[in-house]
Amino acid sequence: MAGKLYLCATPIGNLEDITFRVLNTLKEVDLIAAEDTRHSIKLLNHFGIKTPMTSYHEFNKVEKARYLVEQLKEGVNIAVVTDAGTPGISDPGEELVRQCYEAGIEVTSLPGPAACITALTMSGLATRRFCFEAFLPSEKKEKQWILDELKNESRTIIIYEAPHRLVRTLEELKETLGNRRLTICRELTKKYEEAYQTTFEEALARYEVEEPKGECVLVIEGKSIAQKKEELAKSWEEMTLEEHMEMYESQGIDHKEAMRRVAKDRGISKRDVYQQLL
Repeated sequence: MAGKLYLCATPIGNLEDITFRVLNTLKEVDLIAAEDTRHSIKLLNHFGIKTPMTSYHEFNKVEKARYLVEQLKEGVNIAVVTDAGTPGISDPGEELVRQCYEAGIEVTSLPGPAACITALTMSGLATRRFCFEAFLPSEKKEKQWILDELKNESRTIIIYEAPHRLVRTLEELKETLGNRRLTICRELTKKYEEAYQTTFEEALARYEVEEPKGECVLVIEGKSIAQKKEELAKSWEEMTLEEHMEMYESQGIDHKEAMRRVAKDRGISKRDVYQQLL
């Protein structure tokens, strides 16, 4: 009988945030695959857990996942932990999960800490709709592509950043998104936890005289629907009526429906559109 893979969320700072279920699972499985065994041994020692560990990290994630899947096929139960938070979020856990599904191995996730959700809920910004970008890529073109994509994002945006890159990232976000409101959350669940609402301009002014410290989560307001409508209205003004109709008809929308949408966009009647097109 095949083993089972357990994705075990571990504390992002405060050890008291670990769940009883995770503790019991870490004690009962046959093997723990840890992102950094040197880091995770401190957690295991704190709770008196003696289960054997093996390393599973970004640089061995494909080959080591194959090995772990073979172990699972032979009946070994394996728990996966990262340095902090929920496995599979900004770490190699997703590769192992993918290979498990391909091999027919059962996977379960034990809920617990996640910095992105912790920051979102304490940000004071809209929580109903949000998107998570984790760490922005270091490659310049790829990063700019993502920033350009986020420019018109109306959902709340969550981004992780290290202190030594924080100022540069804030500058790039301000340049692309404009001077948005955001909440900067740092050192979550730890002794010096801080969350403060600000703007890109205010944050950059703060860090001119203060060195950023601690891992940060940036929770950024999305573009408002009113802003989007205003920008769309401006773009309609730059189009002729014929170009506006062509925009919709080129998408496969029939003539009658295209006229209705053009009328709605421009705040005029469908009859007015019809007469102007004659």
